Amino acid sequence: MRITVVEHGADAGLGFFAGWLAGAGVGCEVVRPYLGETVPERADDGLIVLGGEAAAWEDERYPWLPATRDLIRSSVEGGVPTLGICLGAQLMTLACGGSVERGEHGLEVGAREIVPLPEAGADALFAGLGPAPAVQYHGDAMTRLPEGAVRLATGDPYPNQAYRLGEKAWAVQFHPEATAEIFAGWTGDSADHLTALGHSAEELAMQVKEAEARLAGTWRLLAERFAAVVRSA
Repeated sequence: MRITVVEHGADAGLGFFAGWLAGAGVGCEVVRPYLGETVPERADDGLIVLGGEAAAWEDERYPWLPATRDLIRSSVEGGVPTLGICLGAQLMTLACGGSVERGEHGLEVGAREIVPLPEAGADALFAGLGPAPAVQYHGDAMTRLPEGAVRLATGDPYPNQAYRLGEKAWAVQFHPEATAEIFAGWTGDSADHLTALGHSAEELAMQVKEAEARLAGTWRLLAERFAAVVRSA
């Protein structure tokens, strides 16, 4: 079994998921359109679309985004197990008829609590998960979910943190794949911007580092469950 992975930047790779998915018996074929690789028209046995610095509507600056949205849409409609992470979740939202806008509350960054909703209790990925920290780094927000979406998790200040479309497609605003090292790279690269917004890059990186064991303990289960969906599809 093999998952097609769309990676939007060298600093936003699979992170924890690379090992977790391999350990669950699923391989990954990573497509890097920012290096000129072509986004395929069809996914393999599953699809993961990762995060990145783009806004989900910035097609002129990131010319592979329309093809990525088309791939997501066809995968969701075709019943291919699909997981959109951060930018990937926002691309899924747009591709399937929802709305994404600049977040009215500004940047959400650091290890922030995610709270599963009652609907998560019967979900293939979220069942049994309680409130838990998750890595956040986004300034845009999913403001209107696609028709038929089932909200699975919420948070403060942005309420749309996870949803499911149909039985095999999920979108998560947070970064279950991000290691403390990956997050420290993000904050280090944007330290001046974070300072201007009243954040400390060092303090945020330490916050995620201190939460890393709990982050891994929680979100490994999500990755392994997604792999199980791929294997059973």
